[in-house]
Amino acid sequence: MAGAIKSILFVLLSEQCYDEYFVKFNFLDESCLKSTISKGLGMSIIAGSVMVKVPQILKIFQNKSAEGINLYGVCLELFAMSATISYSFINGFPFSAWGDGIFLAIQTAIIAASVLFYNGRESGAKWFIIGYSAMMVMLMGGFTPLSVLWVLQASNIPVVFFGKMVQAYTNYKNGSTGQLSAITCGMLLFGSVARIFTSIQETGDFILILTFCIASFSNCLLAGQFMWYWNVKPVKKPKHSKKD
Repeated sequence: MAGAIKSILFVLLSEQCYDEYFVKFNFLDESCLKSTISKGLGMSIIAGSVMVKVPQILKIFQNKSAEGINLYGVCLELFAMSATISYSFINGFPFSAWGDGIFLAIQTAIIAASVLFYNGRESGAKWFIIGYSAMMVMLMGGFTPLSVLWVLQASNIPVVFFGKMVQAYTNYKNGSTGQLSAITCGMLLFGSVARIFTSIQETGDFILILTFCIASFSNCLLAGQFMWYWNVKPVKKPKHSKKD
């Protein structure tokens, strides 16, 4: 039992911090406190990421509509997530610093495929999933040079910003947030802000830190739109009948 508890503790603690807490009984060590908070926050984000975009997916499925969701914005967001996952995995960063990206990417890919499906492009949705899966194998399977992954991660900075701005413009043009989920938006905002701290603490990678700073700003803008358009219902576009 003691061994099992120790193994669980090592998920959140380094060997040095374990000694500080349970051998020296020094619970106020600054570096260990920061490390423990960072790992705990990181694991909490990962646990929460399993359900972050589920409200968005359910909203699409229940309404059988992807109205108001910009496919290009979703794909840019998916690209950013995929680049971060691959870059972090190949660099050997702690799983607690990037693991949520895996679950977010899966859910984002489902949303992108749903947009295609409900826009009448069923075969496109299928090939999108196949193509995305193949791309991730190439990126994470050791087939892509680290220098290329660095460039992809660096390109995340404008990609993340532009992708969110595309969705923000779509909301502005439609005068509503359409089928977007406020719960999902709020959780993404919290996650991106928290990732600034965990990236500083666990990776120290400037590119990752800057990426999450930009993501936090962009998510904050979308959250502001939810507040602005809170009581506005999406306007359904009239269907034009075809004339013989």
